Amino acid sequence: MPVNADLFPPDAVRDDYVPKEAYFSRDYAQLEKERLWPYVWQIACREEEIPNVGDFVTYDILDDSIIVVRTKPDQIKAFHNLCPHRGNRLTEGCDHAKQFVCSFHGWRFGLDGRNISVVDRKDWGELLSDEDVKLKPVQVGSWAGFVFINMDPGCQPLDEFLTPVKQLTEKHEFEKLRYAWYRTVVLPANWKVVLEGFNEFYHVQTTHNQMLVYTNDYSATKEMGRHGWVAYAAESGFPLARSPRLAPRDEDFRELVFEYVRQMKYDLNAMQTERCYQAAQRLRSEVAPFTPAEEVMTKFFEFTVEAAEKEGSGWPEGITPDYLAETGFDWHVFPNTIFLHPGIEAVLWYRARPHPDDHEKCIFDVWSLERFAPGTETKLEREFYADWHDFDWPLIYTQDFENFGRIQKGMKSRAFTASRTSPVQERTIPNFHRSLRRFFKDPHADDGRI
Repeated sequence: MPVNADLFPPDAVRDDYVPKEAYFSRDYAQLEKERLWPYVWQIACREEEIPNVGDFVTYDILDDSIIVVRTKPDQIKAFHNLCPHRGNRLTEGCDHAKQFVCSFHGWRFGLDGRNISVVDRKDWGELLSDEDVKLKPVQVGSWAGFVFINMDPGCQPLDEFLTPVKQLTEKHEFEKLRYAWYRTVVLPANWKVVLEGFNEFYHVQTTHNQMLVYTNDYSATKEMGRHGWVAYAAESGFPLARSPRLAPRDEDFRELVFEYVRQMKYDLNAMQTERCYQAAQRLRSEVAPFTPAEEVMTKFFEFTVEAAEKEGSGWPEGITPDYLAETGFDWHVFPNTIFLHPGIEAVLWYRARPHPDDHEKCIFDVWSLERFAPGTETKLEREFYADWHDFDWPLIYTQDFENFGRIQKGMKSRAFTASRTSPVQERTIPNFHRSLRRFFKDPHADDGRI
């Protein structure tokens, strides 16, 4: 039965107050199912996953399933994944096809969605039109190397939807990145609980306190229409400095950079390439101890760019400290993806989706993307874990994952009424919830741009 969006008014959310019902109310989850996912742009896959004509990816979101297929070398289309005869799903997972064949009664469809064959079509006489028997199309768009889909024929154009994320990050050339690894895990928390764990840096000082030795961790957040921007509150794009929460001491900035790169490489396994790691090593042998921070960072970039160009992966143009400060460290792309990009040539991307059978669980995708030299890309292997304990996750993920189940349980207490979010360091979270509630009332309202 449809749920009234008025049950969850946007003005119930303040910058310091997010009502708890969003995380476990069945009515709220039903409203998302009815009013969010069928109308919003969402990432289905990356273009590199379907490089050849006939390659397809099946994207599932709750009860809906979408086929994303390359129909021509320069064209990608998407269709609802169902046979119009009796509703049988046509595809699962990722594969290659010359046509789509229903396993139930043998109806056949071209890559462009047109019906090729209805067995014994004469039985229907004039009752079936070509429109009746073709696959139902879905809107498709591309940005940053990702393929987005939208099931709403009247949706806002993707370029407008992505404002200002696209404009503020275009120099990073995300479309030139490729998967270093791809892991999917089921987590014991609502998709928003998990997403929000990566939509603020306020938790670093406790959850990831090992990072304080190189991070001036006080953070800033901004509302960017429906989207969210997060960075450390520093004057430059790289706020590497010992946290003021720790006892002060003299720092050799070379070692601070090295520790940052080391932790990203081993405790996150993302956001820093092997080139960056070797560049940080070179600082120890080619830069004098206690060289000023700005000079160390200049050398670190020089060494990294030198290696990237030597290996043939190239380097984006126009990446300056001022540009990095403007583009931030972390973006929330409404509704369900987060990406962190301080590494420039290596980006960590997250996608959170509601679990189809339990709205207090979610399907969480973690993608490490890197800039490879042509021909040296890592072979894509999709890993899936029904329980996050089934894989030996690096330290930083383990620290986060351990929190999520406790948060989901704790929020259900009668003593808990709302998340008391920081108006400075967690502003992105209430902005997200207000945007969700406005979207429920009218998915076509043009309040997402700034």
